[in-house]
Amino acid sequence: MQLTRKTAKLALAITALAAVQGGAAESPEAESVQRPITPNSVRSFDAVPANSALRYDTDYPVIGYSRTPRHNAVARLQERIDRGEVRLEYREPRGYLDSLLEHLDIDPSSQTLLYSKTSLQFLAINASTPRALYFNEDTYVGWIPGTDLLELMTMDAELGPVFYGLANEPGAEQKLVRETSRCLTCHDTYGMMGGGVPRFLLLSATVDTSGALLPGGRSFELEPDTPMSERWAGWFVTGRHGSMEHLGNILIPPTREPVDLTRVRRGNIDSVDGLFDVKPYLRNTSDIVALLVFEHQVHVHNAITRFNYKARTFLAQEAANRGQAEVHWQDASPRIRTGVQRMMDQIVETMFFVGVPEFTDEIQGTSGFDRWFESRGPTDPQGRSLRQLDLRTRLLKYPLSYMVYSAEFDALPHFAKTYIYGRFAEVLSGRDQSGKFAHLSAEDRRAIFEILTATKPEFAELVGHSSAGT
Repeated sequence: MQLTRKTAKLALAITALAAVQGGAAESPEAESVQRPITPNSVRSFDAVPANSALRYDTDYPVIGYSRTPRHNAVARLQERIDRGEVRLEYREPRGYLDSLLEHLDIDPSSQTLLYSKTSLQFLAINASTPRALYFNEDTYVGWIPGTDLLELMTMDAELGPVFYGLANEPGAEQKLVRETSRCLTCHDTYGMMGGGVPRFLLLSATVDTSGALLPGGRSFELEPDTPMSERWAGWFVTGRHGSMEHLGNILIPPTREPVDLTRVRRGNIDSVDGLFDVKPYLRNTSDIVALLVFEHQVHVHNAITRFNYKARTFLAQEAANRGQAEVHWQDASPRIRTGVQRMMDQIVETMFFVGVPEFTDEIQGTSGFDRWFESRGPTDPQGRSLRQLDLRTRLLKYPLSYMVYSAEFDALPHFAKTYIYGRFAEVLSGRDQSGKFAHLSAEDRRAIFEILTATKPEFAELVGHSSAGT
């Protein structure tokens, strides 16, 4: 892998150090990362004021990332708490976690567990006390036993990924405090050194049971085309996946000797019972179906965020250079027009699962997440849904992303949705038969078009029923 600022930042994120070193020091905001949150030490959580200066405000003034987030589930929950409509309940052994998940509409079956040190609270993470992540379509909650901080990540329809912390101790103020600099040292393409955008980060990191990188190990971001055999190093993975292999559940004590990972793979386990003390956790699973869904929607979040930050900024700069109020993307310079279109095409391809490897064996979850996920709809008059799972050769039965119903998709600029819907129609009608979409059969295309037309009125109005072929 080429050594870049991005590579260096990812390596730092999974190394168990008492202080973060290296490229992040180039940013003044990185100073706060050198004071990690430790177990039972919530006083270490000194949130950066929401109105503090951020590099984003210089690079992307059209976004206004420093302003108070209001268009996300966490902000809405805080408003309800402030009005006295909601009070979080503290319950041992997890503190506010159970109540928080209930009010954010997150099911415990979504639990996934990782033991790589990829968190503000990295000193508390290892294979005996893995970090639990719970999620729905837009919000993610992290919890580690013995710590007094809950970590939250959510997709704001206007600002993109936003990060919060909640003090998790009896009697603590019920304040979901926005976190900026420390989280963004990793959750940014270039560690806030300029030119990056906030993002959700999903790593596969070959670590030992202490959570530190194994000799000769590596860490890398999971991408849509990452083979199953390279996924989920540093994660627990429960569920059935037949002959397919992954890197989850590899438990190697700290060592100085290189490890042949092909000899220590461990798969097809129904629970994590016996691997560590599961009693404090909500479930004894780290569901493979939840992991696959988690991965997919993170890729969609990040594609939309990149478009909003980059494309909207390019067009705003072009308008300013021309002395105009705005410039339509099709009237922009060829360079900008091509760049904007490429980012919109990336959203389309991500939502159609382009490049995602097919399963070679059937997958089965063990937590009930599959049932909860499918129940969230919406459905067409025939009872079909973009949330229906396949799990035999691919994730979804009808492979167009359910994230088309998300608030961040709806908040895309009108020109972007017009273009994306138009591309949907071209693919689903069969007018686009390019190799990228060869994984979609004629039956797939027809069914997806019918479901989308019935459940997404904006799409139906824009393309019309006649846009689909036979």
